[in-house]
Amino acid sequence: MRVMITGSGGQLGRELLRRRPGGIEAFPFDHAALDLTQREAVAAAVDVVRPELIINAAAYTNVDGAESDRDAAFAVNAAGADHLARSGAGLGARMIHLSTDYVFDGRSCTPYAPGRQTNPINVYGASKLEGERLVAEGTAGAAVILRTAWVYAGHGKNFCLTMLKLMRERTSIDVVCDQVGTPTWAGSLADTVWRIAGRAEMSGIHHWTDAGVASWYDFSVAIMEEAVQLGLISAAVNINPVASDAMRRPAARPAFGVLDKSATWKQLAAPVRHWRQSLRDMLREYRDAA
Repeated sequence: MRVMITGSGGQLGRELLRRRPGGIEAFPFDHAALDLTQREAVAAAVDVVRPELIINAAAYTNVDGAESDRDAAFAVNAAGADHLARSGAGLGARMIHLSTDYVFDGRSCTPYAPGRQTNPINVYGASKLEGERLVAEGTAGAAVILRTAWVYAGHGKNFCLTMLKLMRERTSIDVVCDQVGTPTWAGSLADTVWRIAGRAEMSGIHHWTDAGVASWYDFSVAIMEEAVQLGLISAAVNINPVASDAMRRPAARPAFGVLDKSATWKQLAAPVRHWRQSLRDMLREYRDAA
């Protein structure tokens, strides 16, 4: 299968390439190779590759930056996704488009099912929601829109690696305790994307993360405990739970971002792992690769 992967230099993109199954001929494009905001460039790239599947893992992910640069966020997350969808559809290519829990407002107290009402509370979420709409429209509903959350990896810029760095530099760290979601390893997310790639009958909106629930504070404590055990840091540090109001940022964050993955889990019939196990596996890989 010929697969075009955008965002190949990011967390998910790198894991998609590293974990691609046999029979996949991958054509990776990072931002330097393809500017998704340029419609003609996207059309030309798709025409050259002539993919059977497009995986759009590219995104403008600077949540706070999007508040002051709305145009840039929408150019990549909405217009860029639209360019890919329409160019691919013109050649009969399937599409898997990655989206986010930030399309919801976080006011729920139960996990968000794919059909729940969306209501983003920041520019990033609004741009991703518009991208979903345009992808669905441009592919006549044939694309898979896969929402996920709290993605991290042993490379790139993410919460987990930031915490490890701070734990090596400080003896005390303040971490938000009133935002709840599910940490998701890019490695396990990549495996799921490849499973979806092999299921030609799948379309529409799906949710997927690792299993379980955590606050950012819970996640930080787990990172510290696993890092000490694996020898990534020399000693435990103090992690202090603080309210979001005490750490104000330009963009509002959903207080609750847990996604209901039950339908996707059932359809894929794949192993489900708790986020803590994925964290342990990622940190072990990170240590061994050092």
